[in-house]
Amino acid sequence: MFQDSPIYDRLIAERGDIPTQVRREAERVSREVEFAMQPLLSGGHAPAPGLPTGRPTTPPPTWQRSALPPGPPQR
Repeated sequence: MFQDSPIYDRLIAERGDIPTQVRREAERVSREVEFAMQPLLSGGHAPAPGLPTGRPTTPPPTWQRSALPPGPPQR
């Protein structure tokens, strides 16, 4: 996208490749939503809350804070 752009290259070196990080996070969220929507899209009904489903349950994903990009401290 920004080929031969020294300003963009410098920003990536200083702050990290934010567009790539955002794209990866969006893809991860998209996969989680697709997984969560599978029971609804398959035509079946989701079991009532609290009833066993016959498959192991996993805890819901938790929000995680990622490290700040390299660079001077932000205020």
